[in-house]
Amino acid sequence: MRSIAIINQKGGVGKTTTAVNLSAALADRGLRVGLIDMDPQAHASLHLGLGHQPECKTVYDLLTSDVDLSEVWQDAGPNLRVAPSHIDLAAAEVELAGVVGRELILRDKLAQSSEDFDFVLIDCPPSLGILTINALSAVDDVFLPLQPHFLALHGLSKLLQTINLVAQRLNDRLRLAGVLFCLFDTGTRLATEVSADVEAFFQDARNKPGIWQEVHLFETRIRRNIRLAEAPSFGQSIFQYSPQSAGAEDYLALADEMLAVADGKQIQPEPLRQAA
Repeated sequence: MRSIAIINQKGGVGKTTTAVNLSAALADRGLRVGLIDMDPQAHASLHLGLGHQPECKTVYDLLTSDVDLSEVWQDAGPNLRVAPSHIDLAAAEVELAGVVGRELILRDKLAQSSEDFDFVLIDCPPSLGILTINALSAVDDVFLPLQPHFLALHGLSKLLQTINLVAQRLNDRLRLAGVLFCLFDTGTRLATEVSADVEAFFQDARNKPGIWQEVHLFETRIRRNIRLAEAPSFGQSIFQYSPQSAGAEDYLALADEMLAVADGKQIQPEPLRQAA
């Protein structure tokens, strides 16, 4: 099982959209996928039509009581299961304050499902609190979605420091495995320039010790697409809502590139060309 946390402390960059639709794309490719919604806003759960049901367990129960992950999973389509969230999860930060080993609760419970899935993806909250630390302590890889905006690098160093600290103290398997551009305006000078800046940033980072030395900058770009914005209101992934859209095409391409990289088949993309 490969486990991936999708994280960015900056909101509105396509984090949840990526967690949901990359999970659905991998499931579409016939892989067994679990999606854990660690965000108290529960947007990933709602995106897949899993509104709160009082009789069902959520990630809040998983972290704060004697509940196994097997009791939390809900079916969200062929090959895809979701551990849903709820606003109650916001209280977990306080409730877990005095719990010994609180950073490792998810790691221990996720281990029980290691044989059930090919991939487990975790949609992290846009913060660096105990929920995100739990996710980082439980996974092998981190994917970082970025918007091609000049603020894309703002706060990035702090985020990378946090991931690196977790790797040093709690999870020596952890690495920054991928950087992905979302909400990409194809052909604009701004998107091209920011993409080049981010590429240069990580090329420099690869020469320094840390969790970023093997980072892959995905060649696939998730283009700005109105269908991706509409799909959550119907409780569907992009493949259910608009399978012929550019958004569906991009997330399938991302899944295929991700699988190719994992299999060692992906050649490195050519360096980005500077805008004229």
